[in-house]
This record gives sequence, structure tokens and C-alpha cells, in this order.
Amino acid sequence: MALNFDFPKEEQSIIKVIGVGGGGSNAVNHMYNQGIVGVDFAICNTDAQSMEISKVPVKIQLGPSLTEGRGAGSKPQVGEQACLESIEEVKSFLMMNTKMLFITAGMGGGTGTGAAPVIAKAAKELDILTVGIVTIPFNFEGRVRCNHAKEGLEKLKENVDALIVISNNKLREIYGNLELSRAFANADNILTTAAKGIAEIITVPGFINVDFEDVNTVMRNSGVAIMGAAVAEGENRARKAIDMALNSPLLEESDIRGAKQILLNVSSGEKEVTMDEIFEITEYIQNEAGEDSNLIWGNCVDKSLGEKVSVTLIATGFEDNSRAWSTPNTQTVKNEVFSKREIEFEVSESVEEDKVVFQDDPCEESVPISSMGSEENLDYDPEQEEILIATMQEIERRREENKDMTPKELTKEIISELESQPAYLRRKIKLEQLEHSSGMELSRLSITDDENDPVSSSRNRFLHDNVD
Repeated sequence: MALNFDFPKEEQSIIKVIGVGGGGSNAVNHMYNQGIVGVDFAICNTDAQSMEISKVPVKIQLGPSLTEGRGAGSKPQVGEQACLESIEEVKSFLMMNTKMLFITAGMGGGTGTGAAPVIAKAAKELDILTVGIVTIPFNFEGRVRCNHAKEGLEKLKENVDALIVISNNKLREIYGNLELSRAFANADNILTTAAKGIAEIITVPGFINVDFEDVNTVMRNSGVAIMGAAVAEGENRARKAIDMALNSPLLEESDIRGAKQILLNVSSGEKEVTMDEIFEITEYIQNEAGEDSNLIWGNCVDKSLGEKVSVTLIATGFEDNSRAWSTPNTQTVKNEVFSKREIEFEVSESVEEDKVVFQDDPCEESVPISSMGSEENLDYDPEQEEILIATMQEIERRREENKDMTPKELTKEIISELESQPAYLRRKIKLEQLEHSSGMELSRLSITDDENDPVSSSRNRFLHDNVD
């Protein structure tokens, strides 16, 4: 079943923004109301009722036969099938002079999670630079929804050139405990900032212009993309803006170190940005990213900024292209701590068994791994055998020392013998031969209470061998 829809008659922009599902459509509605220069908007959804209230001019209903105008029921597979049913209508929109496509969606539901990867694949087949800007759910939305979001991200990343993931949980950390409507409004605002920041780098002219090919160089097949945008004014406005941009809530991770490509746009209004401010911003970025990064920057004029300065940057080309959206895999790794062998120790006859045999078997355990490294088996350490032998020898030595101290039947004769024997002999403690006190030089002085003669030289009987 084909759905008829009308496109605007004016010249089509090379940049399209398409909202998929309920969350993506809400974000695009917000972008449309805010306004982004030189961009065409569209929304795609299975829910016909929600699209009717949107002011966005291009609306594509997904799966009209499958869902009959209703939603996908939070089932990503339904959203995927609905999109496949209407994929030709989506392609018709994309084939209108499109060079770059932003796909916005809220991951975790049915339509956005299932349909966004299908649309991304269609755009990639048309050689369109495709950027995904998506949100992942709040924790309170439930484990099932979060798992759907992770699965959707894995499918989406296979078909986009760059992926920007915005965590709703991070928005909560930054903005605190907001009303629900304001919380989701903040998420829409961040999505708008991301799309607006990238698109207007291309569409808004400046003294040092950045065009589509510059963006294409930075974002084509780049994988994870880190983006930051901020506006600041007053003293040290340049430093404040770049510092806030690198710490903005656009990503779970904002560390740009290791980025091979960085696209920077600096905009100013009535108070034009100075050379020193440009130097301060670019130097700050190079120090954070490393000297090997290729920095492409441009400058735009936006009179609405007044005395403010706006900084937008996109960092791509990380060696670890999975760090923003991958989840650790779990594989079974065979970890042979020791090779299978037997070690025998001879011990005395006083123990119940003549031989103690230690046999270690290889164990198999599940170990979580986060990288694609090869399986590593630990080799047997020959020093371990020496440690075991030394340990058993120490145990045997102590047993020999203590065998005479085992409990005996306490008769009167034994008790009498023990009482008459000094403790140092029972414990076999050897004493050093000391000189008799008569041969030692001891003081014969004593202290008395006599005020006239407090120190007496009289014989002190307590310092003599025979006290009595």
C-alpha cells in the first residue's frame, strides 16, 4: 500500500534530518520549532495519530498495512518490519539531492529501535553521509527497554558513518531531579544542539568557511563521534566556551585524546572573536587531543550571539571505535593454571598415610573480556613446585619438633616430675652461662631518707647474694 505525501516545492537542501519513532519525532518537532539553517526535516512513525499533530512538513507513515496506523507496541522487530514495508517512501525522500542525513531516535522502544537501522542502511546504500544521534533510556525505564536499546545500537552502528549517543542518565546527573516533561525536553534540546551544531557548520557562511567536504572528511566511516557545543560570554569567554564544550552532556564519554580528526567551528556576534581567542581555543584542543590530530576549523558570524562566543567541535577517528556504545562480550576461556602432573612427598610414619599426592586438574571458567584479543593460556611455573616442596618440608620439621609435646596420661608421678622441672628445661630452651653475682661489679650505694646524707655507702643487703 503506497502512501501519498507532498514535498515542499522549494529547492531541497543537501542536509536532511529525519526523526524515527516517538522519541525521534519529538526531537525533530523541537528542532523544527527552534530552526536550523539550510536543513530539511521529516518524521517517520508507525503511530499515525502522533504524526497528525506535528508541524513538520514531511511525514512518512511506516507499515500502514502491518500496524494499521497504531504503534509498534515497544517491539523492535515490529518497527523493523514496518520500516521495510515503507522503505521506498523513505528512499524517495532521501534521493532528493541529499548528501548528509541525520537520523534521530530514542532507543529502547519499538519503532525507533527497529526502524532506525533500516533507514541508515538505505542511506548508506545511496552513498549518503549518515550520522546517528540517538538517546539511550533512563535506568528507571526498565531492564527490558535498556536491553532493546543496546541491541538497537549494535545494529545501527553497522550502517552509520558516525554515531553520537546521548545518555538520559547523564542528563539527570547534570540537571538533577526535574519534572518528567522537562527531563525529556532537555534530551530533545541536546539532540537539537548536536544536529544544529554540525549542520550549521556547513550552511552558515563565515570568514573561514567549512563546507560539506570538510565534514565528510571528518565523519565518513568514523564510528564513534564525540561532539561538544557551548556558548560563553564575559571575561575569558573563549576558555570558558571550549572547556564547557569538552564537558557538555552530549556523550557518555568526553575524552578526545587519540582523535585523528577534529572539526571545529567558532561563531561570534557583535563582539567578534579575536586572534588570541582563536589561538587559545585551538591550543586547548590540541593539548587535549594530542599533536597528531588533524584540526579543521572555521569561523561564522551569528549576530544573535551578541557578545557571546559559540564553540562546536566534533572529534572522530579513535582507534577504539567501540568505546561509546559497545558492551563487553563474555566468552569461555580455557585457563590452564597448571599442566596436569603429580607431585609426591615422603613424610614420616607418624602420619596416617605414607604419601601425600597433590594433583591439580585444569579448570575451565567463564571470564568476561572486553576486547577482541586472542585467547591466552597461562604456562605452568616451575617455581610453583619448589614452593610446594619447601612448604611440605617446613610442615615435617615442625611435626618433628612437636612430637614430644603430644598429650600424655597425667599420672601423679608425671605431674610431680613436671612441677619439679624448670619450665626452660621442659621447653628445651638453652640458657647462656652468666657470671656469678659475686664476681660482678655492683654498686654498694643505697638511698636513704636522711636529708643530710641521702646517698649512703653502707652495705645494701638487697645487692648481696645472701639477702638474709
